[in-house]
Amino acid sequence: MPVIETNGIQLAYDVQGNPAGETIVLIAGLGLQLISWPDKFCQTLVQQGFRVVRFDNRDSGLSSKVNHFGKTHPHLAMFKPLFRMPMFSSYTLYDMARDTIGLMDALDIKKAHIVGASMGGMIGQIIAARYPDRTLTMTSIMSTSGRPGLPGPTLAASTAMLSTPANPRDFESVVAYYVHLFQILGSPAYPTPEALLRQRIIQSVRRNPSISGTSRQMMAVASSGDLVAQLRTIRAPALIIHGTDDPLVPIACGQDSARWIPNAIMHEIEGMGHDLPPQLEVPIASLIGSHCRRELAAAASST
Repeated sequence: MPVIETNGIQLAYDVQGNPAGETIVLIAGLGLQLISWPDKFCQTLVQQGFRVVRFDNRDSGLSSKVNHFGKTHPHLAMFKPLFRMPMFSSYTLYDMARDTIGLMDALDIKKAHIVGASMGGMIGQIIAARYPDRTLTMTSIMSTSGRPGLPGPTLAASTAMLSTPANPRDFESVVAYYVHLFQILGSPAYPTPEALLRQRIIQSVRRNPSISGTSRQMMAVASSGDLVAQLRTIRAPALIIHGTDDPLVPIACGQDSARWIPNAIMHEIEGMGHDLPPQLEVPIASLIGSHCRRELAAAASST
């Protein structure tokens, strides 16, 4: 797996597709690795003529773990903002946005279509706002503006997110924990077959998970706060994709992002939760491809 150095860390990445095509940079969500972007999803984008770049965020996968900042507890990230308590994080989403730009610099990508899911969607929103000269289009999937007062996760989702494996040192215990978590977060109308879900989780756990890294990423999300001021400045064509049955980041959060981004296009998917289920990989990739070709904006302007 190739790596680049930027901002004092290493980022692992891979590249697919036509080198001469426009580049789509995929930014993964909280605790997820580049392989969380399914192969079929990526290949659908490649078949549309795009060059696709996936990478592991800091504290995920094969990228640098920021262990020298110490351990954090996810309960702090969940509850401190509710009581408006000060947040102290080793890094923020703005640092992670700079990581992405550093990757683009290293790969000599002048401009790209920025696509992020969940936490990655927030990072993508920051990139579109802070680095407009590097952004062709922006797509934010199952993400949020971070504005105070928006609805939070369901009790089942928050309980699952704050839980830990029964035995973090036992492989089967860790796999069982993630299977349960992703079943809670998954799409009611598009359930991922348990055998496939387990296969993907085994691949992820074997590759290199980081529970402490996920906690630090969670703190980065919480400490980055309200993005509304950033969203107001975005001028790149923006697409917001969100499921109607998202138990972790309710659809009102995606709708709020679309509300503040000028001319943003909102696409709601009935029965989708907080995942990219196999049944939706091709439709969502096709939707993103159309957006990157500006077909959605043209259709919207003609109606």
